[in-house]
Amino acid sequence: MDTKIKVLGFAGSLRKGSYNRAVLRAATEVAPPEVELETFDLEGIPPFSEDIEKDPPEKVRQFKARIRAADAILIVTPEYNYSIPGVLKNAIDWASRPYGDNALDSKPVAIMGASIGTLGTARAQYHLRQCCVFLNMYPLNRPEVMVPTAQDKVDSQGNLTDAKSRQKIGEMLEGLAGWTRKLRG
Repeated sequence: MDTKIKVLGFAGSLRKGSYNRAVLRAATEVAPPEVELETFDLEGIPPFSEDIEKDPPEKVRQFKARIRAADAILIVTPEYNYSIPGVLKNAIDWASRPYGDNALDSKPVAIMGASIGTLGTARAQYHLRQCCVFLNMYPLNRPEVMVPTAQDKVDSQGNLTDAKSRQKIGEMLEGLAGWTRKLRG
């Protein structure tokens, strides 16, 4: 391809040993040549407040600028209480506010996640897809990447060792690149 697709990836977990952060790191390792994947750490984004949404903290300004500079987004979500974690929801709120200044608007997005359960964040991913409707984002439908029983697939150094999961992540990033090009026309 003549130009790379610039993807910004972030994980909705702050825990240093997070399985979802491990999955995001694996994505940077298996990204196909046509994808330039950069990551953003949500650590340090304060709780959203309408009182300061028009003059957001520097970390939020950086986040929105990186989103705008990207051609597409990769969100890696844990599942808490059948939904997305507060950290991720908070970051999305900041990125999409104030009204009329939604950095996520019209962005292609791929969603994946890892959990210790057998559903691998399926419910959280579907809930996040609902959020994408209001955000006017364009989620990639397939392939879906849900990494179940992540405790058996991530080693003590935080590396995703499961070959099938790594393969599916690579396929997802290829799909996201194609989806982004298709949406561009």
